Amino acid sequence: MKGTLRAIAAVGALLLSEVAIAQAQPVQTTASATPGGLGGQLAQMLFGLLLVVGLIFFLAWLLRRMQGTAQRGAPVIEIVGTRAIGPRDRLLLIQVGKEQILIGHSPGSIEALHVLAEPVEVPNSARQATPEFAQRLLELMGKDQKDKT
Repeated sequence: MKGTLRAIAAVGALLLSEVAIAQAQPVQTTASATPGGLGGQLAQMLFGLLLVVGLIFFLAWLLRRMQGTAQRGAPVIEIVGTRAIGPRDRLLLIQVGKEQILIGHSPGSIEALHVLAEPVEVPNSARQATPEFAQRLLELMGKDQKDKT
């Protein structure tokens, strides 16, 4: 117990000596630490903000350019037709090259049901390039489907 009291007294004396040293040293003002004052800090903050926003726009532009180059080639896999057979299940007719595959899609699995020996000819008017919602939105915005390329 006497050892604990001595340790507490030593820590207290050390803290008191630190306080005395801190009071003896002159205090520096914050104005000398910041040469520009409030205006300089505000300008620095705005510059940093503009730099970050500019970087975001540049990266978005760069990403858009990179995605555009990847999609210019002809699609290798194309969805020829779809049919909903339940609330979450559907059949998909997929064309890969010159071969067509009937696929069953459900939330837990995708299975190839049949490989067609003879491809089904689907007229271009029956193929829907975009989902109904996207096509309807483009119509409401007054944009033609051909403008999307």
